[in-house]
Amino acid sequence: MSITKDLKYKFATLNVAEKLIVINVAIFIVVSLVTFLFQLSPDTIMKWLELPKAVQDFIVQPWSIISYAFLHGGFWHIFMNMLILYYAGRMFLNLFSSKTFLNVYFLGAICGGAVFLLSYNIFPVFSRIQTSLIGASAAVMAVLVFICTYMPNQEVRVFFFNIKLWYIGVFVVLSDLIQLPMGNSGGHLAHLGGELLGFIYAKRLMEGTDIGTGFEKAVTGLGSLFDRKKKSPLKTVHKKKDAHYSATPNKREYQKQIDEILDKISKSGYESLSKEEKDFLFKAGKEE
Repeated sequence: MSITKDLKYKFATLNVAEKLIVINVAIFIVVSLVTFLFQLSPDTIMKWLELPKAVQDFIVQPWSIISYAFLHGGFWHIFMNMLILYYAGRMFLNLFSSKTFLNVYFLGAICGGAVFLLSYNIFPVFSRIQTSLIGASAAVMAVLVFICTYMPNQEVRVFFFNIKLWYIGVFVVLSDLIQLPMGNSGGHLAHLGGELLGFIYAKRLMEGTDIGTGFEKAVTGLGSLFDRKKKSPLKTVHKKKDAHYSATPNKREYQKQIDEILDKISKSGYESLSKEEKDFLFKAGKEE
């Protein structure tokens, strides 16, 4: 197997969050190398992809509402974003499909960019500041706050302590609000936009409405690039006679079983699930 084929195979086996990490890191390395080798100013490349604050500039490069989220200003900037994306992505993909993940991620980036644009063109305090927006933070924060909202009582290990996810969600939001006047206001505004999207998306989904359904059609082509494998048009299903959760329920019953388990996680935490429930939830996430 050639190196190229080997890399393609390894990439194909990654989940959607890991693929986004690889893409972000690859872009960061390429941009850094090109600017170094050709002695270019970082702005030479960045200006075509970053999100400008002026509406008239945004109109001539509308793709920047998404492309800005694939640029980073330095090692620690991309390192922290990708670290959070890795752990938040793992929790997200244990419960939901790759398409839902992409909906939250890209809507978070768009919402963060929109809040940045609106704020810098509405509020006088930002009017004289010359700046632009780069970084995946808004998209990453959307994924993180979505999980914190959807199962707030789930505990995770942070250094030496177990902490509930809703504490983490409150912390990141308050942190951005407090730091807003201290510097990097555009970045914190974008964070808040992504966090708001993640919160609303999760709340609406808990009520039975997926607000990303319409957006999903626009990213179907992109989403197919992240699928772990192509689904066969025919599928053999083996029923488990003794399982409490049927392997082949109808769509409504299937979703009802998932909702019941997620509700239990929200109230009592993931560890309250039985092995049977954990297995069912894991398989449901894979099938999605």
